[in-house]
Amino acid sequence: MSEEAAVLFDLDAEGIATITLNRPAVRNPISDPDVIEALLGVLDRIERDMTVRVAILTGAGSAFSSGGNLKAMGEAGGLNDPLPAQTRRNYRHGIQQLPLAFEALEVPVIAAVNGPAIGAGCDLTCMCDLRIAGESARFAESFVKVGLIPGDGGAWLLPRIVGFARAAEMALTGDAVDAAEALAIGLVSRVVPDDELMIAAHSLARRIAANPPHVVRMTKRLLRLAWRSDLGTVLDTSAAMQASAHATADHKEAVAAMLEKRKPVFTGQ
Repeated sequence: MSEEAAVLFDLDAEGIATITLNRPAVRNPISDPDVIEALLGVLDRIERDMTVRVAILTGAGSAFSSGGNLKAMGEAGGLNDPLPAQTRRNYRHGIQQLPLAFEALEVPVIAAVNGPAIGAGCDLTCMCDLRIAGESARFAESFVKVGLIPGDGGAWLLPRIVGFARAAEMALTGDAVDAAEALAIGLVSRVVPDDELMIAAHSLARRIAANPPHVVRMTKRLLRLAWRSDLGTVLDTSAAMQASAHATADHKEAVAAMLEKRKPVFTGQ
């Protein structure tokens, strides 16, 4: 196993965190326990740190993520176990912790998809809130190609982004879609030249980071809640969140700046 960190983390002065999957030699699989542990640790870190306003997730090298490490799955300590009940536990306490952590995270996450996002790698992009793709990006819900099912939450995530019919086509054929088709079906919001991907991701991140941080986090939480709740629940939660937003100094600053025709300065207060 490489001695390098499985996941790299950087936080700049604008509150933009960059999270980089760092196993380029094996195309950044995410099923290995150390990768899962590192990702969960980073997500917990940025959730707790109010100086983090937005995060960008990308992959080192030429791939975003190859998904599951099929070779390692069959080795001792891998996801797959001779006892099916233990395999179930391995999934529940391993890779399935990732979609739960992303769902609970209030910091917005942008996936900067710099190459193939395959299987669980495709699902990892769906765990993020926004997706920007480089022109070389490809997406494949390819579990069926290796005799598996989307075991990491993809069957829940993908239909909510591209609709049931397109998700079913991707999952039942296992075929890849290129960046242009991903844009057409709404899997990504933008496609840019590969060498402009991180520039575009940081530009979007700065636009988000420029807003009041507490309100950004509450808005992200409200959008996630709306995925799985009825209108009444969303309205009740919105009322409670709005009461908190009205009480912030950032709200007062936003109103004052608008009336005074100047740029607001948000402090997270």
